[in-house]
Amino acid sequence: MSPTSQSLRSAYIKLVLCAFFWGATFIAGRIAVQVMPPLTVATGRFVVASLLLLVIAYRVEGGLPKLSHKQLWVTLLLGLTGVAIYNVFFFGALERMPAGKTALLVALSPIMTAVTVALILKERLGPYRWGGIALALIGTLTIVTKGDILGATQGLLQSFGWGELLMLGAIVSWVSYTVISRFALRGLSPIAATTYASLWGALVLGLAAITEIDMLGPEMLNWSNFFTIFYLGAFGSAIAFIWYNEGVKMIGPARTVVFTNLVPVFGLLLSYLILDEPVYLSMVIGGAIVIAGVTLTNQAKK
Repeated sequence: MSPTSQSLRSAYIKLVLCAFFWGATFIAGRIAVQVMPPLTVATGRFVVASLLLLVIAYRVEGGLPKLSHKQLWVTLLLGLTGVAIYNVFFFGALERMPAGKTALLVALSPIMTAVTVALILKERLGPYRWGGIALALIGTLTIVTKGDILGATQGLLQSFGWGELLMLGAIVSWVSYTVISRFALRGLSPIAATTYASLWGALVLGLAAITEIDMLGPEMLNWSNFFTIFYLGAFGSAIAFIWYNEGVKMIGPARTVVFTNLVPVFGLLLSYLILDEPVYLSMVIGGAIVIAGVTLTNQAKK
């Protein structure tokens, strides 16, 4: 049964909000890892997310379904790729590189997903959708490089280090999560799949965070840190992951992941509003190009 125009509109709105929430996680995550160990932050994020997801699962769906043997392994893979491994790389990168360069690398995610989907799932994108993906990428690069795409790209290649390598690892992890979600959502609801993935991820991250016990101190127990972790867990994880998986289920992984091009748009906008960083004309032009690319990708028939 094909989705209605109203359900598609709802999915698109939720995916835009996902990008907004995730754009804010760059700011929250950058602040958090300056005062707390990264694995501890990641674990706190998904402990909060798991608790909220369990409440949502029981209120909306009456609880979690019993997993088949296949579903057990698929949700474990979701937890490893989209939660545990991704966050290890993500927070590790935020410790080592500025947000602008991180955003530049995030823009590679839709391209890598589209290629992966085309090769593995044999999903035909067509020239218009490829054009929309390329247009969204150009818009994103225009924003994060302040209009100097060639110069910034050359500089990135010349200064490629651990931060860039970790962020590339995060992108590969997220691409894997997006593709695996397609299989997980065939027998599970987005809420159930997201909850199980979050629980698996929190468990793995929690075990890894044991190595940071000696780095913890009472000065980290304050409302600012609690709020940051709550935001990362509630909005940047629980809500956003459910809506993202709903998008994968409804419009497919290749079209869904294009919305991640909006993440640096919102990230830079929030940096201006919250951190008082400057906004340039290139950001406005690039934002318009990104929106045009996302629109083309999701309206194209071929």
